Amino acid sequence: MAFRARPFPLVDLLLLGVAAVWGASFLAAKDLAAETGVPAAVALRFLVAAVATALLCLARRETLPRGRGLLIAIVLGCSQAAIIGLETWGVHLTSATNAGLLISLAVVMTPVLEGIASRSWLPRSYFIAAVAAVVGVALLVSEGGLREPTIGDGLVVAAAVVRAFHVTASAHLTRGRTEGSLGVVLVQMIVCAAVFTVLAGRDLSSAVAQLDASGWANVLFLGLLCSVFAFVVQLWAVRRTSASRASILMGTEPVWALLVGVLIAGEVIGVLGACGAVLIIAASYAGQAIERRHRQQAARDAALPGHRSEPGVSAVAAQRKRSTRADPLDDRTTSRKST
Repeated sequence: MAFRARPFPLVDLLLLGVAAVWGASFLAAKDLAAETGVPAAVALRFLVAAVATALLCLARRETLPRGRGLLIAIVLGCSQAAIIGLETWGVHLTSATNAGLLISLAVVMTPVLEGIASRSWLPRSYFIAAVAAVVGVALLVSEGGLREPTIGDGLVVAAAVVRAFHVTASAHLTRGRTEGSLGVVLVQMIVCAAVFTVLAGRDLSSAVAQLDASGWANVLFLGLLCSVFAFVVQLWAVRRTSASRASILMGTEPVWALLVGVLIAGEVIGVLGACGAVLIIAASYAGQAIERRHRQQAARDAALPGHRSEPGVSAVAAQRKRSTRADPLDDRTTSRKST
């Protein structure tokens, strides 16, 4: 599926949309899992998602990836299945307070992983913004008080780790490839559906028989919006921005989860929670602005005559290093080195 280049504001808006539906997915997934069990709930979600994605592929005459592209899609499907499985089991076994905080650790993990993968680090101010976002999540979800860690907490932490790896891998493995996004997403959906259909076993058929209208509404919401829409947008967006920027935008997920809780479940947010929400939003946009300036500066430095990339050194750092080498006797250079 060919996409034309889009301005960054649209990429940001769509990624925020992903965060919004994922935030709403906590309530839907918890209700569905309580009714059917976790494996059956996730299997139904991805079976619906796979069928919907297949219909889109047929309508657009989209072909499935082949060769290395197919292998990449299968790997990403396995990691996506791990994220959703760990997250759903974790939320099922822990409180929303702990889960909302722990899953947001992916916001900090992703830029670290991307820096290791690309051997180019973002400015220190970006990591300050990312930490501020996590502090905001802590304020947002801790008004009821944190309790001792449980198995569910450990599963959510594992989901955050896998999510950080998944976002980074999606950016690096799919950027520059010619496979259509829908074909790649369809393979991921099929992999996820197959894994959880096997895990659910006979419980899947009994779950289908006992679902009421509310349960099917949750299945359709999770399958169509939280899976098809979210996966397509995520894969499309990370090809047009960085994994770090995508992660910090999708890191607003707890804010959207809170809004759903307030508007639908009737939860009440206090002053501390409101401060946390404001901090998350402010830190997210500060982080993306820092990342954008860094990327634009690196592109300008790379375009300079005689530019040559140095292993393990970002474009900005390499330029500064060359400036220092150019005149080692300059007083300003000496003072910079001494400090």
